[in-house]
Amino acid sequence: MNILVTGAAGFIGSHLAQRLRTLGHEVHGIDNFDGYYDRALKDDNAAELRAHGVTVTEADLAGAQLDDLLQDIEIVYHLAGQPGISENVPFRSYLRNNVIATQRLAQACQAINTLQCFVNISTSSVYGVHATSTEDSETKPTSDYGTTKLAAEQIILSMQRSYGFPACSLRIFSVYGPRERPDKLYPRVITSILGTSEFPLYEGSLEHSRSFTYIDDVVDAFVLILNNVDVSLGEIFNIGSETEITTRRGIEIVEEITGRKARFKSMPPRDGDQLRTLANIEKAKRLLGYSPSTTPEEGLARQIRWYQDKLQ
Repeated sequence: MNILVTGAAGFIGSHLAQRLRTLGHEVHGIDNFDGYYDRALKDDNAAELRAHGVTVTEADLAGAQLDDLLQDIEIVYHLAGQPGISENVPFRSYLRNNVIATQRLAQACQAINTLQCFVNISTSSVYGVHATSTEDSETKPTSDYGTTKLAAEQIILSMQRSYGFPACSLRIFSVYGPRERPDKLYPRVITSILGTSEFPLYEGSLEHSRSFTYIDDVVDAFVLILNNVDVSLGEIFNIGSETEITTRRGIEIVEEITGRKARFKSMPPRDGDQLRTLANIEKAKRLLGYSPSTTPEEGLARQIRWYQDKLQ
């Protein structure tokens, strides 16, 4: 199939694009190489994708001419967006990169007669402080990130309801693994331990509980959409692990694997942080055959090995 992955040079997008190419698909990537974190990391991801035969184009979905980039595309995986919960990111960036970019991309996709499915990648942050419910439960986002990702999701699904636009949305839960963004918990813990520096720990976060989901299990779900397009259209799916652990336990696992103790730098609580996530994936299991299997111990061991290889 002819597949477009937006945000292809990022953490999740690069893994997805590489997997799709390995499966024999023609894969095209778009990324704006935003400076939210070190561009060199995205450049590395893009270079690896190109080595596997994935085309990667630098383009800003919120402003670029998109028609030529969408020619003959059959599946769109839309991962591009403004990530994270940070007081340093102005609301206009979330609005531009999550809402306006999504609306422009979807509008351009309406003109593609080859399009079979637009897969919007959303987040458990749309549920708010506690993300433990089914897809039809009330959404209560508590951050600009969650609010604008919910708006983007609803733009896509409203087009599906109104015009039959072929689309679905996947709400993903706390993804981790090799290439993860450097501002996330595990990269900070791992690089801190391996480099003997302190890492910032937000007050109260040790007891936060998460459905930490290994990257390969998330990509498995994305690929399942290809085989289940008909039952996916118009649907929302929670995608995550059914294993729930605290931040404290996650740090302990990293310490056990490395044989070293983490050193913390206490930080004030962060507004908009989720207190608990536990992915209810009964719908994805029933309709897609989704079955995540990577334990936190297995996934973190792989992530640590990747960082050790990068630092050697």
